Amino acid sequence: MAKTYAQLNAQIEVLRAKADAARRKEVAGVITRIKVAIAHYGLTANDLGLANGTMPPPTRPKSPAKGSTASKTPGQTRVSVKYRDQAGNSWSGRGSRPRWLAAALAAGQSIESFAVNGTGAKAAPAPKRSDEKSGSRSKSKSAPAAKYRDGANSWSGRGPKPGWVKQALAAGKALDDLRS
Repeated sequence: MAKTYAQLNAQIEVLRAKADAARRKEVAGVITRIKVAIAHYGLTANDLGLANGTMPPPTRPKSPAKGSTASKTPGQTRVSVKYRDQAGNSWSGRGSRPRWLAAALAAGQSIESFAVNGTGAKAAPAPKRSDEKSGSRSKSKSAPAAKYRDGANSWSGRGPKPGWVKQALAAGKALDDLRS
């Protein structure tokens, strides 16, 4: 059964009272630690900026300097714009071509006409080959050499045994008989 509005308000008041009690307990601990630190370092009210009984204005943590990477999420880098059109659309040259640029190129315009001065962008990036992995930045690895063969089939010896190897082994052949 759903609780009524009055029951929820009563529950809120109980939780507020518990939160206030927890805060008072935490504040008492903080005050004790501050007093110990003041005594240990011999600090005065003047040292703490409390000479006239006034608190100093609260200070905020400094924001990172302009251009700093501290405000960026991990893995995020700032990339300069290499291509821009009259409407203000831009592209860094990374990732797939945006629709606005693809449409303009299909209409017969050249990519150089969209290049931002000083970027050195002279030609369109070469189209990806169909066998390239999308988004892969690591060096491409060649396929491992085949260690086992039976005429039409081959297997590198890595990963699970293919069906033709299992059938050959079941027929009485040894793995060494298939070695190339």
